[in-house]
Amino acid sequence: MPGDDQHPQRKHRHSKRITRLNRLRTTSLFGAAFLAGIVVGPASTLIGRQFERVLGIGTAFAQDSDRGNSYRLLALFGFVFERVRTDYVDVVSDNKLIENALDGMLTGLDPHSGYMNAQEFRDMELETAGKYGGIGLELSRDNGSVEIVNVMDDTPAAKAGVKVGDSITALNGVPVQELSLKDAVDQMRGPPNSKIRLTIKRVGVDRPFELSMRREIIHIHVVKHRMEPDNIGYAQLTEFSEHANSELKEALNSLRQQTGGKLKALVLDLRDNPGGLLDQAVAIAGDFIPQGEIVSTRARHAEDDQWIGAKGVDILHGLPLVVLINGDSASSSEIVAGALQDHHRAVLVGTRSFGKGSVQTVIPLPGDAAIRLTTARYYTPSGRSIQGLGIVPDVLVAGSREDAPNFGSEQEADLNHALKNAGGVADAGGEPRTDLPAIASTIPTKPPKGFAEFNPAHPDDTDYQLQQALVVARAMATSH
Repeated sequence: MPGDDQHPQRKHRHSKRITRLNRLRTTSLFGAAFLAGIVVGPASTLIGRQFERVLGIGTAFAQDSDRGNSYRLLALFGFVFERVRTDYVDVVSDNKLIENALDGMLTGLDPHSGYMNAQEFRDMELETAGKYGGIGLELSRDNGSVEIVNVMDDTPAAKAGVKVGDSITALNGVPVQELSLKDAVDQMRGPPNSKIRLTIKRVGVDRPFELSMRREIIHIHVVKHRMEPDNIGYAQLTEFSEHANSELKEALNSLRQQTGGKLKALVLDLRDNPGGLLDQAVAIAGDFIPQGEIVSTRARHAEDDQWIGAKGVDILHGLPLVVLINGDSASSSEIVAGALQDHHRAVLVGTRSFGKGSVQTVIPLPGDAAIRLTTARYYTPSGRSIQGLGIVPDVLVAGSREDAPNFGSEQEADLNHALKNAGGVADAGGEPRTDLPAIASTIPTKPPKGFAEFNPAHPDDTDYQLQQALVVARAMATSH
């Protein structure tokens, strides 16, 4: 994912979503268990040296149900493979051609299936584990440059003196202008104790300068929390990694301690959270729903369907809960938001979510590669499939005057080969709420004219959606 940690970070919340689709591609909703034991036999010789005779010009594209047609198409693949490897303008390795073909076969199915080579698979495992070898930077692309939007504490970058707002112009002396954000990230990651040189351009400094550092194992913290006025806690969850649930519980314990046990309500921020692990979504929803269904999944074969329920107690003990979502809340975020909404356990504030309602299973392959394969759709407790539709919040609040509190561009339904919404109840927005605080109906759906641009250093003053979530939380706490 773009960013030395694992995701690109915006300079502000409402900037153009230039990297989200890559985030969703690599942070798809993984199944809780991997499928292993795939056996692949020796590769067959597919090269159609006698192309016309093998394929049969008149019958090459017979009905798909005809098994013979499959063999002819495989021979066609072999013919194309041979022509590319012998006649393409540049020499291309066989591995590259085959990996491209595998990836094309999968990405042509839906936006979230795909092939991962050994390096990509290792990167994915590190990301979901919440750690990687790097230097501790979060990056974005702006006008062709790689800009630093966050420097993690106590990391090689922080120790070397890298600052937020710096621009990276070269990595190990190689200019980054032609690199994609993902390629820049890949070059910054590497084995612990390996060296890397960053050429930095800094405002107020006349010329670029170099900083050298050694990579370390970076542990990614996915929960940030703080106290808001009136003993209302705030917790932001940026991704559903392996430690998401434990980190959220630690944050709640910290918030309770800060209030001397007098926590009045919690705002859980799932905005811009692209998803992650299914078991973490189930665990976090179950932190607030003591019993009943969290999510169900429906696969191609009925025997693979799953019904997943809550297994614990409400760790908030019934205290009011407000959940923030937006168009970049996807996958696991939507599982949690949908379950809390259907159980009337939380009030959802913000804009319609992304609409990714499919489950990907990671299947390891020989040679340390793997595939992500879409194996099921998931459904909220009320039976909604939000695939392509998203979760509609209970209180529609746009993040800026330019945002529309409805379907915008670059949602799941806008992606090539997006799965159809199928099998769920027709209602796309859940049952109408009758338990909302009265003040919810008075909240404007957009910031007032002249409202300040979002500033992460002063979120309480510049984050309009958060302001309205706190209004709802205070009203709920008063009547609790």
